[in-house]
Amino acid sequence: MDEALLRSLTPRVLGVLGRRGADFAAAEDAVQDALVEAVRTWPADPPRDPKGWLVTVAWRRFLDATRADAARRRREDLVDEEPAPGPAPAVDDTLQLYFLCAHPSLTPSSAVALTLRAVGGLTTRQIAQAYLVPEATMAQRISRAKRTVSGVRFNQPGDVATVLRVLYLVFNEGYFGDVDLAAEAIRLTRQLAAAIDHPEVAGLLALMLLHHARRAARTAPDGSLVPLAEQDRGRWDTTSIAEGVEILQAALARDRLGEFQAQAAIAALHADAPTAGETDWVQIVEWYDELARLTGSPVVRLNRAVAVGEADGPRAGLAALAALDDSLPRHAAAAAYLHERGGDLVTAARLYAEAARKAPNLAERDHLTRQAARLNAHRRP
Repeated sequence: MDEALLRSLTPRVLGVLGRRGADFAAAEDAVQDALVEAVRTWPADPPRDPKGWLVTVAWRRFLDATRADAARRRREDLVDEEPAPGPAPAVDDTLQLYFLCAHPSLTPSSAVALTLRAVGGLTTRQIAQAYLVPEATMAQRISRAKRTVSGVRFNQPGDVATVLRVLYLVFNEGYFGDVDLAAEAIRLTRQLAAAIDHPEVAGLLALMLLHHARRAARTAPDGSLVPLAEQDRGRWDTTSIAEGVEILQAALARDRLGEFQAQAAIAALHADAPTAGETDWVQIVEWYDELARLTGSPVVRLNRAVAVGEADGPRAGLAALAALDDSLPRHAAAAAYLHERGGDLVTAARLYAEAARKAPNLAERDHLTRQAARLNAHRRP
């Protein structure tokens, strides 16, 4: 380390920072920080342009210190502006924030992603899984949405359809994922249903209630997943089921069918069956046909293939599944189930293991791993 060189460069670096607008005391502190960094790093990696290196590092240190000081002053100002201690009115503006983030300047998909991230509390990974896209793609989409609305006024709320999509995805993450958001999604959807007379709002609320009614039966005491067919139906919340069915019937009577009403109808048919063997799978397939017509979703067609396998036999289900992209989430799990029902335990065990490797959460991975182990154990002499 050439200490003489550092001493000779210091006045020149101070001069550069001064010309850039830094006051002398702050510039001197920044240059001292840069000198310390030079002593630490130059012996192993000396720069080709020592002066340029010092100017760059010192200027960054100056900016960091300036921003930190400004943030400290803002915090102090906020403390001074805080109201006096005492009771405050209970205000819940969460639903309003959902509408504001669903800004008209954004595409519906970008508005949903931004709202899920900013208000719903989901991670970029969770949102990407919900949209069936890579995490990097979703990160770019959210960043673009933030840039789009960074300079606009949030005085134009988005439409109901976008907010419904957000609430649906938040509930799904709470119901199927690692974060418990389902109750909050139901609360906000109740608020929306009370404020807006809309059949799809009612359909979404019914869907949430019908799914949430089964929550207590979805896991065993050890935390493992319990498939729908094996759940103790005596643990289902009959009050929530009755409310969900009543809300759904009123929505369907308006003859303005939407995807959430169709999904709720499927959930109601499951809830209405006293046992798994008494499920009306033929009618469920018909509702999946309606849902596929409304959405065109490959995930809907995947679920329909499983329903076809229950209604018309596993061969028919596998034929319907063969028409879909095998990279779809839970495709391997659906194929494993249908192969097992068809008696091909070797293929089923292999597919369960494959599905476990692709599972989006720990509980599902453990369940699928156990299914594979069960079939492999059954095959041993």
